[in-house]
Amino acid sequence: MIAERERRVSNAAMKTLWSVLTLSILGLCLARGEQTNTAAPAKIGTADADKHYDQEMIVTGKVVQVTLRPTVVFINLDKPFPGSPFAAVIRSENTNEFSDLQSLQGKSVEIRGTIKEYRNKPEIVVRSPSQLKVLDAAAATNAPATK
Repeated sequence: MIAERERRVSNAAMKTLWSVLTLSILGLCLARGEQTNTAAPAKIGTADADKHYDQEMIVTGKVVQVTLRPTVVFINLDKPFPGSPFAAVIRSENTNEFSDLQSLQGKSVEIRGTIKEYRNKPEIVVRSPSQLKVLDAAAATNAPATK
């Protein structure tokens, strides 16, 4: 009878331990999921980019100039250099990640990344094709207006 009672207590303790362990793992999974489900960066037009230095944003605009240099590619949006309100910059070590960059000319795009100031102008250094999205005509009409 004592052995039976000890077995029941042991089974109850195991069930409690199992429940606590399961809930702990579930809690960790949920907490980890909350950390990875961050909000997407805000979309802004090129005219607003200079108000968001050191922030991750999605800048929308029309590619008006693509300049290929030996060490860098400049993609100017909405106006050509030197009057461009925003530039995407792709350094030579990353250009092989992209297909024909000249084909972006005249297309509406989204550039995602941290906006930095270079010579009093906003830019995003693009390291991956995932940071550059070509918009279709319908999506481009919903882009924020630029000045």
